[in-house]
Amino acid sequence: MLSDRQRLILNAIVDNYIHSAEPVGSRTISKREGIGFSSATIRNDMADLEELGYLEQPHTSAGRVPSTKGYRFYVDNLIQPHLLSDLELGKLKHLFAERIHHFEQVIEYTAQILSHVTNYTAIVLGPEIFEHRLKHIQIVPLNEEQAVAIMVTNTGRVENKLIDLPKGVLPQEIEKLVNILNAKLSEVPLWQLRQRLYQEIASEMRRHVEQYEEMLHILEDSLSQDESERVYLRGATKIMDQPEFRDVDKVKDILQLLEQNDQLIHLFGAPAAGLTVRIGQENQLAAVKQCSIITTSYSLGGKPVGMVGILGPTRMEYSKVITVLNYLAEGLSHMLTSEFEK
Repeated sequence: MLSDRQRLILNAIVDNYIHSAEPVGSRTISKREGIGFSSATIRNDMADLEELGYLEQPHTSAGRVPSTKGYRFYVDNLIQPHLLSDLELGKLKHLFAERIHHFEQVIEYTAQILSHVTNYTAIVLGPEIFEHRLKHIQIVPLNEEQAVAIMVTNTGRVENKLIDLPKGVLPQEIEKLVNILNAKLSEVPLWQLRQRLYQEIASEMRRHVEQYEEMLHILEDSLSQDESERVYLRGATKIMDQPEFRDVDKVKDILQLLEQNDQLIHLFGAPAAGLTVRIGQENQLAAVKQCSIITTSYSLGGKPVGMVGILGPTRMEYSKVITVLNYLAEGLSHMLTSEFEK
């Protein structure tokens, strides 16, 4: 348990570091309004907080920065509600005041405004990305070299894709393949198809399909989805504006991740009610171990169907981001439910 004074000092250090991006020393904290403790007292508490794992000392200087544990305590116990400025609130309200005829436009504008207001990378997943599940797949040969892969979803959506066949593939091999797919992938969300291909289908194919490797390439082509209309990303390069990511090597993996829609969907996971904050080392993917990701869902008739989120440095304005995300999620939920109930 942290004492009241330790909580106050930790809160001041996190706030100061969020806005300065510089390690924080005891003298800086002692000058803050509402602290009222000497530099020596603060220095002792900072040493204790470091020993407890809430602070880190990045260099030999006296300054400290919050650790993942420190940020987590701050978010869970110390964070204060953020008051949006009139300008920020006006931009958010304008989104829902616009007469937009397609919900996809609303999603796209949401990502744009979210990135602009927070100055971080914004990611919005459209509702269809989680709703569409595979009902049935067919691979219909057109000639010896090409075939059409036809996917039908549980919502009645039909997707056709022209694929190249490996040389010498036999019709009975394609039939075996289709039978395996329909047995194993029926009712699987479209965004999980490629993942399930390697987890379940590959071993089954190895046992039953002669041209295993060639047919695996067919599957990759036929199951690959164009998620560009379902993943809305804005402000991808804003991470480079942060002082801790001006080193190209640090930001390269993040920018590569942002180009892979299937990875972004995996990063978010399926929508669930409530807000999620993942800080630094709490993230599974190595590329974002120095980032924080805050997500929340928007709903249709009370059921979570899509996600809005922010990716930024661990030194993020958590209070502001949480306030903006909650406002947008509530507005999207209301708009989507109103349209659906017409």
